[in-house]
Amino acid sequence: MQKSSKSNSSMPPQARGRLCWEDWVGAAVLLALAAITFANVIMRYFTDQSFAWTEEISISLMVVLTMVAASAAVARDRHIRIEAFFERGSPQRRRRLALVSAAATVAAFVILTVLATRFAYDDYRFEVTSPGIGVPQWWYSVWLPVLSLVIAVRGAQVFWRKWRATP
Repeated sequence: MQKSSKSNSSMPPQARGRLCWEDWVGAAVLLALAAITFANVIMRYFTDQSFAWTEEISISLMVVLTMVAASAAVARDRHIRIEAFFERGSPQRRRRLALVSAAATVAAFVILTVLATRFAYDDYRFEVTSPGIGVPQWWYSVWLPVLSLVIAVRGAQVFWRKWRATP
């Protein structure tokens, strides 16, 4: 079976087919989620009680997993778009749409970085603790601005590759 020539088209040829660091982090987070959930199921089965911390940690890890996966999708230029609209145009129009899309991605995630940083800082400044286990809430919320910035950088990389590509 032959691969489509459009797959990973915005990635440099040497990077196609390779795993990004996001893939490894995502796999590790997914493994941690599975282990925590499994431990909770076993605990609940044998004792009719669950670990109090599992839901809190699981929700935080799901946010991290979502952001890491979004970063991988942006790096590969595989984010959601309306392909019927995108593919109908000329190569020049597709390039312009790709540049607009990458710029919009960067703008959206820069804004999210700023707002999430304020949110995490408020958690830190007001010493908010988590409801389940009482640890500082910023331990969880700090990952949103960090990973939002990573996605913005990945979007900028895609923008740069599209900008430099010959139309």
